[in-house]
Amino acid sequence: MTGMASTLKLEVAQAIAALYRTEWGRIVAILIRLIGDFDVAEDAAQEAFAAAVNQWESRGVPDLPRAWIIRTARYKAIDRLRRRTQLTEKLEWYAASGLIPSSEEPTYDSDEIEDDRLRLIFTCCHPALAIETQVALTLRMLGGLETDEIARAFLVPTATMAQRLVRAKRKIRDAGIPYKVPETTDLSPRIEAVLKVIYLIFNEGYAATKGDALVRADLCTEAIRLGQLVRQLMAPQPPSEVTALVALMLLHDSRRDARLDKAGDLILLEDQDRSRWNHPQIAEALPLVEESLRGRTGVYALQAAIAALHCQPARAEETDWAQIVRLYEVLERLQPSPIVTLNRAVAIAMADSPQAAFGLIDSLAPELESYHLFHATRADFFRRVGALEEASRSYTRALELVTNDSERRFLERRLREVQPNIQSG
Repeated sequence: MTGMASTLKLEVAQAIAALYRTEWGRIVAILIRLIGDFDVAEDAAQEAFAAAVNQWESRGVPDLPRAWIIRTARYKAIDRLRRRTQLTEKLEWYAASGLIPSSEEPTYDSDEIEDDRLRLIFTCCHPALAIETQVALTLRMLGGLETDEIARAFLVPTATMAQRLVRAKRKIRDAGIPYKVPETTDLSPRIEAVLKVIYLIFNEGYAATKGDALVRADLCTEAIRLGQLVRQLMAPQPPSEVTALVALMLLHDSRRDARLDKAGDLILLEDQDRSRWNHPQIAEALPLVEESLRGRTGVYALQAAIAALHCQPARAEETDWAQIVRLYEVLERLQPSPIVTLNRAVAIAMADSPQAAFGLIDSLAPELESYHLFHATRADFFRRVGALEEASRSYTRALELVTNDSERRFLERRLREVQPNIQSG
């Protein structure tokens, strides 16, 4: 019996973890539509997941686990509202404010967004909120990212991001910002933040902040789906940056199966088996890159063009690094960022030599001291020029900062490679 109980407990834990990972955004979006309060919806969802641990271990995983979570969370949300004030008064206030629809399943007009998760993105991206706040709130509510994961995306301390999220939800409540579906004519002012949110969700899937797995395919797939849906909403002439972002994500995601070995360890782009790339997906993306470059060239179009230059050659040594350097120079003028500069330094090292990029990368030290990839890149430059002691120090610093287990194993392997040579030298 003990063995059966342990097996059931493990199955329940795995089911709940998978449900949280893949369905958190959908569940919270539905709850916000039904309840009308960001904080209550989020707290109730978390309580429902906690309740599932106990109840499913004794009763088994239900046939419709997502529906079970939503139903349980809704009951818990109503209890929260009842405790806060008289339920009737609270619901009447919500109905009058327009925060919730009069029916649980509203009939959408043709100008409304029919996808709950996409509706949540546009609601979080209300112009009354600062764009950084819009992005951070959507990543938390839709993507289910933890505060430290979002802080990493913004390169700010976790405490700073936590305060930002609290203020955002307070402003939505105090200002009475409605959970309202925007009409298509109101979409354009919110596109910048929406695209940034979608790309950050994709990036968390492409290189997970923490955990054993480097790649979270569920987040990559969801981000691509949302990007394609935004593009469809803005047809027949979607903005070039919308098209570019879809192309960019398709190109990056096309390399997914080649980025890790059988043990789940990282394989660098130059060492990947290109026959394992998703070539139909690349073929789908390349015309979108060309389409985006015919319009006003923006940051996503430039990044998509760079990704296309990586994906097109049959062999790594055929990559046009000189052209990639030029594109990064343009991108840096449009969007000055230490991360863009770091990527340009890598491209210069590949097009010319690591020595040619040392000055540029050293100039980034004050801004990127707490960024593990800065130290990993610097270590790789030192390794390639034979400065093994410096490489060892930089790999050690990168290991102090990295939070993903797959990346950690890669850096540990690199460190072991340089240390024996230091001793023998």
